[in-house]
Amino acid sequence: MFKTGTHFFIIIIFLFFAACNNKDKKEQKEPSTTFIIKKDTAQPNKNGTPQRPPIVNISDTFALKYTVLYMKDSAATSDRISLKLAKIYGTKLPELIKKQQLKVTGPPIAWYKTTKAPFFFEAGIPINKKPSKLPKGIFVKTIGGDKAVIAHFYGPYSITSMGYEALADFVKSNNKKRNGLPYEIYVTEPVGKDGKAIDPYKVQTDIVYPYH
Repeated sequence: MFKTGTHFFIIIIFLFFAACNNKDKKEQKEPSTTFIIKKDTAQPNKNGTPQRPPIVNISDTFALKYTVLYMKDSAATSDRISLKLAKIYGTKLPELIKKQQLKVTGPPIAWYKTTKAPFFFEAGIPINKKPSKLPKGIFVKTIGGDKAVIAHFYGPYSITSMGYEALADFVKSNNKKRNGLPYEIYVTEPVGKDGKAIDPYKVQTDIVYPYH
């Protein structure tokens, strides 16, 4: 949900994920009722020209259950978030996963606890089991398995705030109460096999909003 420097760290995320993802894991099906929301108001891009609005498909469903290896951090600017996420997803967590012979079981996940500086966040990678020993500064938790409203967001990461707005509107109109911090799942790789960025409107980011 942060605008600056996101392209770099998302590419780092998926370079690692593509290399480590467990291809043999069984596909998990997501039961859902889908509500399609298309925002009509285009947002200007950096050049000031109109930008296509994203497509946001909202599902009232159950969040997939994951065991997540994660780290906590903070940053003074959104650029610093990008740099720190690149290290967490690109080196720190992969080193532990490799050392303890763990397997990646899902796309990278991030929680943003604040939307203004200083930014506090958590970043994690789903794994197949809890590590035998956790180094200082690395944690593990289980998420999902409960009711959630999920925004399947298709569009540039710089305008994911529109996905959060669509979620907030849906939750409010359906009298639901949040049960836990929303989180983002980076479902689709933003780069193709040739290493080039693909159409951002074909890139999926899931915004998960647990509720009760």
